[in-house]
Amino acid sequence: MTAILGISAFYHDSAAALVVDGEIVAAAQEERFTRKKHDHGFPQNAIDYCLSAATLRPEDLDYVGFYDKPLTKFERLLETYLAYAPAGFRSFRMALPLWLKQKLHLPRELDRGLQNRYKGRYIFTDHHESHAASAFFPSPFHEAAILTLDGVGEWSTTCAGIGRGNKICLDEEIRFPHSLGLLYSAFTFYTGFRVNSGEYKLMGLAPYGRPLYEKLIREHLIDLKEDGSFRLDMSYFNYCQGLTMTGPRFHKLFGGEPRQPESRVTQREMDLAASIQVVTEDVMLRCARHVHARTGLKNLVLAGGVALNCVGNGRILREGPFQNVWIQPAAGDAGGALGTALFIWHQLLDRPRHPRRYDQQKGSFLGPSFSDDEIVEFLDSTGAVYTTCASEDDLCDQVSSLITQEKVVGWFQGRMEFGPRALGARSIIGDPRSEKMQSVMNLKIKFRESFRPFAPVVLQEEVDKCFEMRPLEDSPYMLQVAPVRQELRTELADDYQQAFGIDKLNHKRSTLPAITHVDYSARVQTIDRVRNPLFHNLLTKFHEKTGCPVLINTSFNIRSEPIVCTPEDAYRCLLMTEMDVLVMGRQIILREDQPQVADEDKAKHLAQFQLD
Repeated sequence: MTAILGISAFYHDSAAALVVDGEIVAAAQEERFTRKKHDHGFPQNAIDYCLSAATLRPEDLDYVGFYDKPLTKFERLLETYLAYAPAGFRSFRMALPLWLKQKLHLPRELDRGLQNRYKGRYIFTDHHESHAASAFFPSPFHEAAILTLDGVGEWSTTCAGIGRGNKICLDEEIRFPHSLGLLYSAFTFYTGFRVNSGEYKLMGLAPYGRPLYEKLIREHLIDLKEDGSFRLDMSYFNYCQGLTMTGPRFHKLFGGEPRQPESRVTQREMDLAASIQVVTEDVMLRCARHVHARTGLKNLVLAGGVALNCVGNGRILREGPFQNVWIQPAAGDAGGALGTALFIWHQLLDRPRHPRRYDQQKGSFLGPSFSDDEIVEFLDSTGAVYTTCASEDDLCDQVSSLITQEKVVGWFQGRMEFGPRALGARSIIGDPRSEKMQSVMNLKIKFRESFRPFAPVVLQEEVDKCFEMRPLEDSPYMLQVAPVRQELRTELADDYQQAFGIDKLNHKRSTLPAITHVDYSARVQTIDRVRNPLFHNLLTKFHEKTGCPVLINTSFNIRSEPIVCTPEDAYRCLLMTEMDVLVMGRQIILREDQPQVADEDKAKHLAQFQLD
């Protein structure tokens, strides 16, 4: 037996992953355990979980890999600070203590985290190699073009290459400071959202706007070539030398200072979001076409933070030259932990790889699970009122009936997902036919901005009947956006043309209003009976009762809180929100039967999560 632990840490989204004899055994992000969103600290809890999942001890590990090369990254930081000196001194001074204390002493930190019981080698893989490995090795393809799009690793910000058999080779790159990820993050910052967290909000805001600033971006910020390569005019940015993403020239170009966080989102922010989204999709498409022209392959795999831009992913699949696209569900830095472990197994140890029809990611259900006995023990300890269903089939029948009554359901089942999306293990679900569901879920349960769309989960066998996708199209990780089919769209009211921005949300535009965005798009997850049979059964029951094969599926958390991990997290979320029902294992818990929580206690609970 060969056991390999992969670790990512000290930037954002720290994580651990365990690969045993080439099988992905466990993977989890540290934030789920510490309840700190995007936790960047050493992933002690995630490591402990991974080892316990395989009943291993630190001394049983054969290799431990880290997802980037800290010395090369420090070299990049030093060269950048020197290039901008003395302007970057304050930023340098703030960053240095963490480097001196932890990042430059990673073997010591790793030894400490493994209680000095691991005696093997530490292996440091290149940041984009880790992303590329996380994209290709678990994919269902024997060979594929590889594209990694990120903020920055050591020096690379974008890489391209080929995966074939049990090897990957990256032979093209774009280097820091020219970065598509950092360009998108600059607009995230400028529109008042948190960098490395609020990028998906910017993407969700884009359909409300008009790309009025696209020309300015192309003329001043980015010199984009036909092959997708580009250079940024760094005189507009501040991320090399300062504590912000954008500089005075950027603010002057777009007519004002950055929006203050939590202030009102205006049409201007929507137009800025639409503009940078158009440019980002163009870059992604050009890169995809370029790597296809170079490789001639029919398959593409994607990873890196920009690969979470599911609107761009959907355009690559629909408009790009590749027949098949597979995207690592933990495409950001968390996935680097998995990538480095798989890189060691296949690339360095030269162990064979056997692609499978449904990939090797196991639906990304790689986190902790809790048995019915453990759930019941917890519920009894809290005095919760619940009923237990006789079987899983009975459970799905009862829960699907509750959903038809417009109940909002917290769905806590099996192993927690690895990656930022809830895929049916830690989900909040509801009826997409309901016209009130989007606002109810956003404002009373998630406590988040009303413009945020919800994603649909659809039976895979019905996907082409609801969305403009191919029959049996596989989108299990909710990483592609597709249009709602024309025949499901409804005629807009006469006064729609006068509506601007978020007002458009008040107009019904399809028979699935809760999941149809203002541009008729939806971030689609397909569900199949192989990777998640229980969730598939629930959706099948709902389909039988209503004729609708779609549910709303959103992450089981409130705004800025990590997705729930344990029964305690889930039960607390039920009590602190207006959620109607919690389902854990075969237990159904109605909120109306539980003790009421005072408003001041709810407010105190919500206040502990840092806004993004």
